[in-house]
Amino acid sequence: MADRKLDHINLAFESQIDSIKNDRRFYYEPLLSGSPKDEAKNFHFMGKKLAAPIWVSSMTGGTELAGKINRNLAKACNRFGLGMGLGSCRKLMKGKEFWDDFNLRPLIGSQLPFFANLGIAQVEELVEKKEVGKIIGLVNDLEADGLIIHVNPTQEWFQPEGDVIHALPIETISKLLHEVEFPVIVKEVGQGIGPASLKKLLKIPLAAIEFGAFGGTNFSKVEMMRHNDEHIKQYEPLTFIGHTASEMVNFINDIVGSGEDIHCKQVIISGGIRNFLDGYYLVSKCKLPALYGQASAFLQHARNSYEELEYFIESQIKGYRFAESFLKTR
Repeated sequence: MADRKLDHINLAFESQIDSIKNDRRFYYEPLLSGSPKDEAKNFHFMGKKLAAPIWVSSMTGGTELAGKINRNLAKACNRFGLGMGLGSCRKLMKGKEFWDDFNLRPLIGSQLPFFANLGIAQVEELVEKKEVGKIIGLVNDLEADGLIIHVNPTQEWFQPEGDVIHALPIETISKLLHEVEFPVIVKEVGQGIGPASLKKLLKIPLAAIEFGAFGGTNFSKVEMMRHNDEHIKQYEPLTFIGHTASEMVNFINDIVGSGEDIHCKQVIISGGIRNFLDGYYLVSKCKLPALYGQASAFLQHARNSYEELEYFIESQIKGYRFAESFLKTR
């Protein structure tokens, strides 16, 4: 006790808080809850139970580091009861050279959601060639629950080796849904999705929409930076186009509140989610059942060691439980 009080004296002057930094998104209600409980509260996502409303979007495979990252993430999902989506599985459509980087069902276990991933350009090609069976085979081989389609026309446009998207993505997605029985999630990769596109997506029977909002990793900018300096100078303004996660939650709420007939009723809020407070705030504000996703934060820790990743996720979950207990969104 004496040591603790001495710490208080020594640390008091270092613990002054600048009122300008006050987080105005929440009311702090210290009288309405006891201390947060450590036991898991179940969150439901497509018929499966999660121990926290957190979604892990992993790296693609094909390098030693990416394989290590994927395996660390899958082990952590199993340990903490989280859902996971793979990076692009395009390489697996051409052969099994990188199979071990994607074969994560044995690590994540059978009880948690686990999704394969293909880009809209690849899905379009297979739909038009009447080769949807290859997509079904990919999902089955991975023992995945379904497929994520990443819709990324801006990224493809910037990419030196990028694919041309010929058909309207909404039409390609609708055609695929008529040919498969597994759940499908649609996501963006760093720009987010505007209200007219969101309304179209909400009206078809998707399992979920993942935001991939502006504010996190922007894959269009990643591709642009692979060009020369003059190219970057000319086209950089396009990398600032997009919609933040907060803005997209407002779009979703407006559409739901308007009485529109919607068939997709779950979302994954991702893009610029820095910590559990961002996640809690946006999940609480969303009128549809929601998880929140983090990519770069998981990547940063998963590339080092499993123990570092484990500590990070445990901290995020404990912080989220604290927020649930004492914070109310304004």
